[in-house]
Order: sequence, then C-alpha cells, then structure tokens
Amino acid sequence: MKIITKKPLWTGKFLRTVLIEYSAHCNSSNTVETRDWEAVERVNCSGIVGIVPVTDGGEIILIRQFRPPVNGCVVELPAGLCDTGESLEEAAKRELIEETGYSAGSMRFLVKGPMSSGSSAEMLNVFVATDLTYVGIGKRDETENIEVLKIPSENCASALLKMQADGSIIDLKINGLIEMAQLLISQGKEGNEHGKD
Repeated sequence: MKIITKKPLWTGKFLRTVLIEYSAHCNSSNTVETRDWEAVERVNCSGIVGIVPVTDGGEIILIRQFRPPVNGCVVELPAGLCDTGESLEEAAKRELIEETGYSAGSMRFLVKGPMSSGSSAEMLNVFVATDLTYVGIGKRDETENIEVLKIPSENCASALLKMQADGSIIDLKINGLIEMAQLLISQGKEGNEHGKD
C-alpha cells in the first residue's frame, strides 16, 4: 500500500482538506486497486505539541475550553501548534506558559502519535513538564478562553468522571498520557536513586 497522489480540495486559515489516492490490496482477489481517501491537514505550522504538566505535589494541570466542533467545553492537556522555525520543545514550553501560566524547569519528550489517523495526518508530540513555576498567563490566542484545572494524580480518573457528569467533555488521550508520564517520572527517580549508589 502506498500513496499515489494528494490533491488539495479546500484550504482555509488553519486547515485544508485533501483527496488522497492510494494503492491497496483487495482482500477478496489479492489484486492491487486504487482507492480514494479524504483527510484534513494543518497549514501554517510545523507540528503539534501536547504537555503533561506535573507539579512537585503530584498534581496534574489540565485545561478546560470551549471547542466549537463538539459544541462543548473539553477537558484536555495543554497543547498547541509549533510555529515554523520553532523546535517542538520550544513550542511545548511556550504553549504551557500561554495556556496555564506555568514554566517548566524540565521538559522531557514522552511519545509521538496520530491524533485521529482515520481523518488526519496530524502527529501529536507529547512532553512531560516538571519542576513547574507559576510565572503568569502568557499571551493567548484571541480565540482561547481557558480555565486551568489542577487535579491530584491519584484521584484523576474520579475527578474526570465527575467533570463529565457535570457536563464537560473529556479528551480521551488524557488518561493514557498521564499514566505514561507517571511511568517516565518514576523511572527518572529510580535512575537518580541508582546513580547515588
């Protein structure tokens, strides 16, 4: 299977839709056929970052904001677009300040993966932010109206369920990424302890 062509169908300020022509094996006849797929791409950015901010006290910092495509307030991790010429880590540091007001003393790469592989080529690059210091909310995009939430990591699942019951939409990436971040942090602590031997 491989992509043959990609043709833009529509381009807006932040997104474009494309028609992808690709070759694929037909299961019933074991032949190769050409198929079409519609997808969405970002324009005017070089990547997407997400951040799992963890305070020294073990709290996870999340945000809640209105998302027009789902017509509701979504609880999610701080995230944003990487500007052209900006590294992914620089973008993560900037977005964390802009959306939460916290600066990270440590920013470690966690994982990269597709946001919605059936509809988009977007790849989310996730970082774990620790050693946090509150420096004040940065310059936000004029469209962002963000509420900052702090949730104890040990009660994260129950806190998210309560927010859902109260009408918030929960971004499904939260739980898995928090669990992965906690594993990375605990491995770092173990490494530091072993380094002291």
